[in-house]
Amino acid sequence: MLQNKKIVLGITGSIAAYKACLLVRLLIKKGAEVQVVMTPAAKEFITPLTLATLTQKPVVSEFFDRRDGSWHSHVSLGLWADVMLIAPASASTIGKMANGIADNMLVTTYLSMRAPVFVAPAMDLDMYAHPSTRQNLQKLASYGNHIIEPGTGFLASSLEGKGRMEEPERIVEALEQWFTSQSSLSGKKVLITAGPTYEKIDPVRFIGNYSSGKMGFALAEVCAEQGAEVTLVAGPVTLATKHSGIRRIDVESAGEMYEAATRNFPDADIAILCAAVADFTPKVTADKKIKRKGDNLTLELQPTKDIAAALGAVKRKGQVMVGFALETDDELANARKKLQKKNLDFIVMNSLQDEGAGFRVDTNKVTIIDRHGLTAYDTKSKREVAEDIVERIMDPLPPFRGNEIIK
Repeated sequence: MLQNKKIVLGITGSIAAYKACLLVRLLIKKGAEVQVVMTPAAKEFITPLTLATLTQKPVVSEFFDRRDGSWHSHVSLGLWADVMLIAPASASTIGKMANGIADNMLVTTYLSMRAPVFVAPAMDLDMYAHPSTRQNLQKLASYGNHIIEPGTGFLASSLEGKGRMEEPERIVEALEQWFTSQSSLSGKKVLITAGPTYEKIDPVRFIGNYSSGKMGFALAEVCAEQGAEVTLVAGPVTLATKHSGIRRIDVESAGEMYEAATRNFPDADIAILCAAVADFTPKVTADKKIKRKGDNLTLELQPTKDIAAALGAVKRKGQVMVGFALETDDELANARKKLQKKNLDFIVMNSLQDEGAGFRVDTNKVTIIDRHGLTAYDTKSKREVAEDIVERIMDPLPPFRGNEIIK
């Protein structure tokens, strides 16, 4: 659930700051991008160099860089992050956060933060039990912050009691559980087809297309990040999946993709048919390489099985089916015809006439069409297009302004 999540990690002046190294490593291993913000006191316990090396990002501590005067924008950090985690959070920083005392970069960033904030206190047992600390933590909780309760055990003061920062593994689990609870596709099963198909002519030749699979793989990653259990049926591509929530089935031909899609569709809540499946396949496949004889070679082709039509015919109530239409002419008419004929909930249309759309590029320009109207989007990265499509799946009837919304 932390794959590609942007996390601002605030570190304060506490002996538990040494645990931040392990915390950063765990977050990065989970696929998160981590930006460290430290208080001046935190640098007495752990060096910015260590944390910058682990995160591959310069640590932010001051309001501006004293070497060249460049400004460190707390506002930009507040907009960038998916979550802010303050671990360890000292009694001093907790007090400043609760009362809006923005005298350092960390608290200023906290006050600018639009993302959820998690606070992991760390201090001696008497400091933690003090009425002022308890009141400040209650204030933070009332503001909507998430408090990760400290553990009980041996403390730096040689005393034993409650106040030690929760272990990094448990903090990471708390973040994962929260993201899971917020995920729009949590508990859903999603079937995605991606890439081209190759239809064999002989052992060394095939009929194929230029699909790279990038759009389908981006959709698989976004759905998995949103908590879905993803089955990705992939044609012959060179791409790799990253998220552990993706189960990949590699196929080559349209027939193999049909078999895998129809086998997995009954259990799916959502099917996104993004693959560029061949419409025709050779009627006869030669078992040996065809030699050049004469000037012409005639291939007899036969239609492949229509995956979208087959799934649409057995789609049950509550299942969502999304199709794709790559067109070169009469785009809207052809896409609307496919929407009706294949029993799709909506169709994602792109055109080879649009710059930055189609095969072998990292961007796409799409129009989403359903029975109520259409929504046209600007050219975006395929990752961003995937996010738009998933958002539309979860919010199927956005308010239309006339017949078209430009986003």
